Amino acid sequence: MTGASHAVDISKVKGAQREMREDRVAVEEPLEIQLSSPTAAGSAAKSISITMRTPGDDGELALGFLFTEGIIAGSADVRSVTAVGQPLPGNEQSNVIRVELQPHVALDFERLQRHFYTTSSCGVCGKASLDALRVSGQESLGHRKTKFPRDVIVAMPDKLRTRQRLFSETGGLHAAAAFSAAGDIVVLREDVGRHNAVDKVVGNLLQKNKLPGGELGLLVSGRASFELMQKALVAGMPLLAAVGAPSSLAVQLAREFDMSLIGFLRADNFNIYSGSHRID
Repeated sequence: MTGASHAVDISKVKGAQREMREDRVAVEEPLEIQLSSPTAAGSAAKSISITMRTPGDDGELALGFLFTEGIIAGSADVRSVTAVGQPLPGNEQSNVIRVELQPHVALDFERLQRHFYTTSSCGVCGKASLDALRVSGQESLGHRKTKFPRDVIVAMPDKLRTRQRLFSETGGLHAAAAFSAAGDIVVLREDVGRHNAVDKVVGNLLQKNKLPGGELGLLVSGRASFELMQKALVAGMPLLAAVGAPSSLAVQLAREFDMSLIGFLRADNFNIYSGSHRID
């Protein structure tokens, strides 16, 4: 197994016919995110999260996760991002990413262990949802006035699909992309987990000092969940467009923080659930 997809032998059934052929499936493996701080009590690296992801852009995933969870405030908080440990047999990449923080970052490992008692795609489990965002100091994005033309919005799903290399191979990956009001895709990432794809996008923007992303929209290939809205909010991106349906809590978050939320973005149609003033 190499890369983000690997070949398997399958039986292909078409009506009454069956044939042996090769197919490609998306790779899914655990990624352990470790934190290290020279000033924290017990400064040895400690594991804070394990997520099932498609290998690739793991450093971006870790940074995006730490940023959207409020553990780091920007790239200036990070001293290094390193893949540690030996790759598994047949795999090109390590499944452990260690992020070393700068000495000025206050880090309480005990609090983090209480905060991240769940793993994988649980996301906001254990949080009081909207209350947690208010307590963390998140503010309305109403001051973000960027307008996104309708023609740009309806063109984005096709642009996303044409650039989804791994999806075209496997048919089994989510995608997320940051795009401009002019219709340019700034960064696109794929992953078996939609939340991981978004974290990779946010991590890339963080590394390039493009956050907050007040002039960018976020496009996701699946549904719009509370967790994805939360990540867009923390990244300062005022618009989230989803090919699928939004959840009730995603709509509530978008309306409370004056974000634009689009769902069922297909062909020439979409629904606006919040922030119609940004749709030109």
